[in-house]
Amino acid sequence: MNKSKITCAFLVGLLLAGCESRIDVVNQEMANIRNQEPLPIEPAPDFVPVETFNYAAHSLKSPFLPSSLAAELKIMAGKRVYPNLNRQPQPLESYALETLNMKGSMRNQSGQTLALIQTPDGEVERIQRGSYMGLNHGRVVNITPTQIDLIEIIPDGREGYVERPRSLILIGPAP
Repeated sequence: MNKSKITCAFLVGLLLAGCESRIDVVNQEMANIRNQEPLPIEPAPDFVPVETFNYAAHSLKSPFLPSSLAAELKIMAGKRVYPNLNRQPQPLESYALETLNMKGSMRNQSGQTLALIQTPDGEVERIQRGSYMGLNHGRVVNITPTQIDLIEIIPDGREGYVERPRSLILIGPAP
């Protein structure tokens, strides 16, 4: 029994002595890298100073606004438009205009064109000229068999409001 313990301890000692440490290999490789000559660094490029530019076209049309929007804002600048916040909101005013779908149109007994609008919930509502829809106080001004024209009242960014024309178009045949 004593002999087997000594033999086992001897074999373990041989195995440990025969294994080379990975840390020693890494240290040797790092020493080789440190002994190499450093690579030259490329010099920084010479930068030519840019001439300053003074923008003198403040009175001209802004290049950052589409021409139609710039013209619309200029035309509406003299008008004072405000949404009627005392009016009772209609059911379609709780949905964004982009989420509403025109599903068709029909005429009533008096010949007035009505449009059928589907909400995101799947409900279908009838609207007529003068109805309101969308989140921006959109008032329906015209209904054709394929299109609904509205005038929305949106903030102008200067503590006022402007009117913006929008349309809702019938896409595909009515089911």
